[in-house]
Amino acid sequence: MEFSEHIKTANMENVVLRQPLHPPSRGTLCITGHHLLFSDREEEGSGRQVLLLLRNVDAIEKRISGSSGTITIKCKDLRVLQLDIPGMEQCLNIARSIETLSGLDGVSEMYPFFYRPSNVSLQDQWGLSSPENHYSQMKELHDRWRLSTVNRDYLVCPSYPPAVIVPKNTDDDMLEKAAKFRQGGRFPVLCYYHRKNGMVIMRSSQPLTGANRKRCKDDECLLQAVIDGSDKGFVIDTRSSQQALQARMTGGGCESKSCYSGWTRLHRQMERGKALQESLIKLVEACGDESHNMDRWLSKLDNSKWLSHVQTALSTAGLLAECVERDGHSVLVHGSEGTDSTLLISTLAQLIMDPCCRTLEGFLALLEREWVQAGHPFRQRCAHSAFSHARLQQESPVFLLLLDCVWQLWRQFPLALGFSEALLLRLATEAYVSNYGTFLCNSHKERCALGVKKNTHCLFRALLRARERDCYSNPLYEPTELAIWPSVHPQSLQLWRGFFLRWTPQARHLEEAQEEIRNMVTEWGKLALSRCTQ
Repeated sequence: MEFSEHIKTANMENVVLRQPLHPPSRGTLCITGHHLLFSDREEEGSGRQVLLLLRNVDAIEKRISGSSGTITIKCKDLRVLQLDIPGMEQCLNIARSIETLSGLDGVSEMYPFFYRPSNVSLQDQWGLSSPENHYSQMKELHDRWRLSTVNRDYLVCPSYPPAVIVPKNTDDDMLEKAAKFRQGGRFPVLCYYHRKNGMVIMRSSQPLTGANRKRCKDDECLLQAVIDGSDKGFVIDTRSSQQALQARMTGGGCESKSCYSGWTRLHRQMERGKALQESLIKLVEACGDESHNMDRWLSKLDNSKWLSHVQTALSTAGLLAECVERDGHSVLVHGSEGTDSTLLISTLAQLIMDPCCRTLEGFLALLEREWVQAGHPFRQRCAHSAFSHARLQQESPVFLLLLDCVWQLWRQFPLALGFSEALLLRLATEAYVSNYGTFLCNSHKERCALGVKKNTHCLFRALLRARERDCYSNPLYEPTELAIWPSVHPQSLQLWRGFFLRWTPQARHLEEAQEEIRNMVTEWGKLALSRCTQ
């Protein structure tokens, strides 16, 4: 496809750009197939440029006044830009180009397939690890667990990777039958092994018991093999008992006590889908309210229910970690599809319990394993952010909710996590719009079919290069083997100002202060090290 077909006005002089934290500036606007480029030509030698990926555009509004027009661009990273353009026809042409190019849906047309940074080759390793490598490194698993390639052709479960870890005394025929009894084929697989006591976290989708209470002996045997040798396990269902009951009427359901006698079911309702997306929209609207009215602000914040979702996620993850760490029981986690809230609480629980997941590299490997490889549908969930006028389809900010929860942990335990808030902010943006291919598509199967690994670069690899690593590491980090139990009291949870208020002067001042503190701590560390070596 030729991008030029959609560009009627490629360059425009005397455009005025208004953006957060900067005074208005006059310059030249250029449109390419993937970017909007504004060059400030007002001051000799200033050379200030703004480069915006068109995929970052969440909504566009245009207003014509006489012979000129104004385009307001609302971005997925929550920025709002305004372009004052001389010439009505040019304004309409530019708006039409932005609307069209920002909405192109073909994955292979997106910028990661064209991005070619210097000093990096497409032949470099893509990703940090694989299920095969993860299994080979976890020698403790080998006695009771095996690596199955039953899904090597993606025929058993289209959203799982080709290899998964399952109990050793289950064969692939049993797994295939269990997959047919689980929504989307997501049969129970291991996602975490707790070295301290040998307990595990499994994840899956809901069983398809239906109104007739169907059974699957192979699914029952699979779960029995998980707790073989222990007294019981827990199933944490991220739906209310009423929701699980209603799911039976449409073919879904939950594990019955009579068929899964060794398992105790716990229901913890977590919002997902449309409710979560609407919560984000309301929160962003509240953060953009310029009325300076305290009652109005508090009312809008409360009405968004976003912090309630944060609290529920951390609380449920704490319950999961408590079952494994304190009570010594294995746990199966699922909701309906097993691709959203399931991944959210399994990731948070691992951060709470496992110090290996709290390093910079360990955290990125955790995200790769639990979100990218495990089949979170990024393309569907992150198609739009909070400003889009399009009708809601499958958008849901589950990954953003995870990052907010991690930020709450980072704030409550500032020495326990080896990465900085800057990393969380970077990831929050990259999930919606990126130069890299890591968050493209909805599954491992789709990435392979579209050649993502062969034709794009890996974000996680880029974040671990020396310059980036320095930027995203926590200089205060002090490793601890202890679990970090978050407080979920309302007084303990705060609005993530660094993200939701990132384009306000107050947030920028805070960011500058944090950077200054970071530099001071780094310099002190270097000084202390030099004295030790003298």
